[in-house]
Amino acid sequence: MLQFKTIIATSIAKEVDLKPEEIQEYIEIPKDSKLGDYAFPCFRLAKTLKKAPQVIASELKEKLTLEEEVIEKVEIVGGYLNFYINKETLAKEVLQEASSKKEDYGKLSIGEGKNIVIDYSAPNIAKPFHIGHLRSTVIGGALYNIYNFLGYHSVGINHLGDWGTQFGKLIEGYKRWGTEYDIEQNPIDALTKIYIRINEACKEDESILEDCRNNFKKLEDGDSYCVELWKKFRELSLKEFEKVYQLLGSHFDSWNGEAFYSDKMPEVVELLEKSGKLVESQGARIIELENTEAPCLIEKSNGSTTYATRDLAAILYRARTYDFAKALYVTSYEQNLHFKQVFEVAKLLGLDPKYTDNLIHVPFGMVFLKTGKMSTREGNIVKLEELLSESITRAKAIIEEKNPNLENKEEVARKVGIGAVIFNDLANSRIKDEIFDWDIILNFNGETGPYIQYIYVRTKSVQEKAGYLPEIDNIHFDVLTDEASTKVLKLLYSFSETVMQAAEKNEPSIVSHFLIELAKAYSIFYSENRIMGEEKEKQDARLYLTYVTGMVLKQGAKLLGMEMPEKM
Repeated sequence: MLQFKTIIATSIAKEVDLKPEEIQEYIEIPKDSKLGDYAFPCFRLAKTLKKAPQVIASELKEKLTLEEEVIEKVEIVGGYLNFYINKETLAKEVLQEASSKKEDYGKLSIGEGKNIVIDYSAPNIAKPFHIGHLRSTVIGGALYNIYNFLGYHSVGINHLGDWGTQFGKLIEGYKRWGTEYDIEQNPIDALTKIYIRINEACKEDESILEDCRNNFKKLEDGDSYCVELWKKFRELSLKEFEKVYQLLGSHFDSWNGEAFYSDKMPEVVELLEKSGKLVESQGARIIELENTEAPCLIEKSNGSTTYATRDLAAILYRARTYDFAKALYVTSYEQNLHFKQVFEVAKLLGLDPKYTDNLIHVPFGMVFLKTGKMSTREGNIVKLEELLSESITRAKAIIEEKNPNLENKEEVARKVGIGAVIFNDLANSRIKDEIFDWDIILNFNGETGPYIQYIYVRTKSVQEKAGYLPEIDNIHFDVLTDEASTKVLKLLYSFSETVMQAAEKNEPSIVSHFLIELAKAYSIFYSENRIMGEEKEKQDARLYLTYVTGMVLKQGAKLLGMEMPEKM
C-alpha cells in the first residue's frame, strides 16, 4: 500500500536539511478532516531557516512536487502545510490491499525472528479466581495477539502463584481443620474458608503464624507431607481455573509458576554473592539499591526465599530458554516497586544487557468494590466465573426479548456476554482504576463490545442479502469518494499503524478505540449510502467496502480476545 505520510516526508526532505524519518515524526493528523488528512507544522523549521512559519509554508508549497493522483491538494493554514490525499487513490489502495491479503490485511512482519515473553494472569493457587485477575488475563492476552499480528513470536506464560508463605498457612489450616471441609467437591471455596480462618488465628496467636512459616520452610526443603498437600491444592485449583480460561478463550504456552523455580534459586543467590552486593541485614539477606526507596529482600531470616528471588530465577531461565527481545510483566501498579527492584538486581546476574534492558513492567489499575479494596483474607471478592456466567445470562435474556427465533442462541449469548466483559476491561487506558459495578460492566448499550459485534453482524447481513462478493477488478473506486465512505477508508488504512501504536505503548485500548470509531463510521456510511438496489457500480463498490469493514472489525476484535457472532 502507498505510504502517504512517507511520500509527503520524502518530498519535504528534498527541500530542507532534515531526513525524511525526522520529518515523518513531525507530521500530524488533523482532528478536523476539513483541515486535511496530514499536516506538517512549519514552526519546526523556523529556528533553522530563520523565517516565520507561514513564510516557510508558502515557500515549501511552491517547491513541493507531489502527484495529484496521490496528494490532490496542499493548503496553508497558519504555519501548517495541510495535505489532502486523493480519495479515489485511497479507496483503490485499501480495497486492493484487502483483496490481496484477505484475513491477513494489516498484518506486518516487523517482529519476524523475535520472541516476546508475556507474563500474565498468574492467579494464586487455592484462592478464588476473582475480577482482580481479569485485568491481567485480558490485557496480557490482547498483547499476546497484538505482537503475533506484527510478526513477533509471543510466548504466553502463566506464572502461577503456587509457592510462598500462604502455602505454609494453608497447610497449617488443613492440619487443624481439614476434616471439616470437602476440598474435593468445591476446592476453591473450601480452601478459601480455611485460608480466612487460619489468617484470623494468626492475628490472635503469633505462634500459629510461626508454625505457618515453618511449614513453608519444610515445603521448600521437600518434606513429603507438605509437598503432597501442596500438589493436591495445586491440581484441584488448576481444574477450577481452566473453566474460566475456557470461557475467556485464554491461551498460555507455559504454566511454569513460582514453584518451578524453587531449584533454580541457589544459582541466583550464588551469582548475587559473586557480585559482592548481597549483604546481611537482621538475619535476612538483601541487595541495597540506589534507585529505589527500599532494599530488595533475597532471603528471609529463616532461609526461605521471596517473590524477588523467584522472579530473578525466572529472568535467568527465560533469557536462556526464549532469547527474548522483550519480557513483559502484566501486573497491577501496586507491584511497581517490586519490579523496579527486581529489574535493577537482574543487572547483577551477568546477563547480556539486551535482556536486562528489555524487562518491561506493564502496570494496570486496580479493581475496587464500591465498599473498597477486595481481599481474599477478608472474604470480600467477586468471583470471575460468576461474573462471566451472569454476563452470558443477561446477553441471553436480551436475545430472547429481541430475537427469540435466533439460531444457536446459547453460542451467541456466550460470545456477546464474554465479549462485553472483555471489551469493558480493555475500553479504557489500562492504568485507570475501576470501580466494580454490575450495571457498567454488563451494559450492552453505547461504546461497548456488543455494539461492535452488532455492526459486524450488520456487515454480514448486507453480504448475505447480496448473495455475492464483487470481483476487485470490477470495482469503480470513484464511487467511494463521499465523506462517509472516505471516513471508513481512512480508518481501514490506519489499521496497521493502530496495532503498532498499541504494541509500542503496550496499550490494547488503542485497538478498542479504533474498533469503536470504525463501527461508528460504518454506521454513518450505512445510513447515508444505499447499498442494495443501487446501480451495479455503486452497489458493488459499497458492498466491497462493507466486506472489508467486517473483516477488519472481526480481526481487531480477535486481537482483543473477542469472538464475533455471525447473527444476533
